Amino acid sequence: MTSPYLNPDLHSHSVVSDGTLTPEVLAARARANGVDLWALTDHDEVGGQHRAAAAARAQGMAYLCGTEISVSFAGETVHIVGLGFDPDDAALAQGLAATRGGREQRAREMAAQLAAHGIAGAFEGALRYVGNPDLISRTHFARFLVEAGVCRDTPEVFRKYLIEGKPGYVPHRWAALGDAVRWITGAGGVAVIAHPARYRLTANEEYALFSEFRAHGGQAVEVVTGSHTSAEYARYASMAQEFGLAASRGSDFHSPEESSYDLGCLPRQPAGLAAVWELLAARIQHPV
Repeated sequence: MTSPYLNPDLHSHSVVSDGTLTPEVLAARARANGVDLWALTDHDEVGGQHRAAAAARAQGMAYLCGTEISVSFAGETVHIVGLGFDPDDAALAQGLAATRGGREQRAREMAAQLAAHGIAGAFEGALRYVGNPDLISRTHFARFLVEAGVCRDTPEVFRKYLIEGKPGYVPHRWAALGDAVRWITGAGGVAVIAHPARYRLTANEEYALFSEFRAHGGQAVEVVTGSHTSAEYARYASMAQEFGLAASRGSDFHSPEESSYDLGCLPRQPAGLAAVWELLAARIQHPV
């Protein structure tokens, strides 16, 4: 069956986590760029979902509820996107709250490291970009370091600071892979491995990630996403087929100034793949 959606974008972030635009502005931007099925996927948070769904309806755009859960796997932070779940599910809400817990303490430790390297006021500076300390992240610190003139842009920040071996890096213990997948599926959604090419995993570790994800009930992987190259589209299309996973597509849009791809501006999916939105046809919220 031919999908009715020509330009889905199922990965984006608002001010509810580490994006710079409100859900309403994102919805308008997505629609203006031709998106016909949209999902807001804020990190470890569903607080913007009802606003995003209402904004999508107002724009005449189909919508899927979303989130992006931080997971620890093989010493790496891996992200699992959830799509099409019930945003009011109690077990999911409890799991996300537990995952968010500890961000403020981690942020204060990051600021202390930066202060030891001559960069004062980083915690307060980062906090200006986020209203809730529970959701403070490296992205907020990066924006402060650019504002303060320490770095020219956020890519330079992540070359010089906030990553392993550099000042400001503090690891965080996130959710377990199986827990994240179960929270999503238990709430009626589909779990998706986000931007797999970004993780510093060996070939064996990546194979283990896909195998364990599938065993826990995960059903999809992002093939076309803002940080993947055309060669990586082909690689993860092949892995989707190998593991029996549907393919997802999303820009991972955070900000007009920072993101590689704008909402709705990604290339098409490679041919011959099952689409995650086909699995979620019954969960798509259609405009009236």
